[in-house]
Amino acid sequence: MKLTKHQRQHRIAKLLEQRAVGSQQMLVDLLAADGVSATQTTVSRDLEELGALKVRLPGGETAYALPELPIHQVAPADHLRRVLGEWAVEVGWSQNVVVCRTPPGCAHVVASALDRSSLEGVMGTVAGDDTVLVVVAEGHRAAGLAEYLRALAGLEPEQGAREAKEE
Repeated sequence: MKLTKHQRQHRIAKLLEQRAVGSQQMLVDLLAADGVSATQTTVSRDLEELGALKVRLPGGETAYALPELPIHQVAPADHLRRVLGEWAVEVGWSQNVVVCRTPPGCAHVVASALDRSSLEGVMGTVAGDDTVLVVVAEGHRAAGLAEYLRALAGLEPEQGAREAKEE
């Protein structure tokens, strides 16, 4: 399949977020498995343009990672925990939407971290000034995702959830 440079780089970014990719050849092979033809030279150029860095994983192996800011490289799960802990002030839900409240001007930071986290059941986010809407896929529970995000942020369980547990 022939992709534009931006489409290919988006695919590379998703692969790097989903798994540990230790070499350019491994990335070429993963792209080929998705039907995307790319040479090692092209992948090398894409990694450089994306700002990919080699980071050491627990256990000593290395893998490519895409930093938000190169000096603040953190694994995606740790990054989400840090961002939510710092910026999420309230998390609620209704039907298939989770709502995260932030201080004014900070919603885009939380939305970006959620988008990059590849959480199962998250279709996407929409960020305003101080509110992030997280659309939850059919078959997944918004209430469960809200509780998970609330726990990552270090927030108290929702009042309704506490009362339901006490009954």
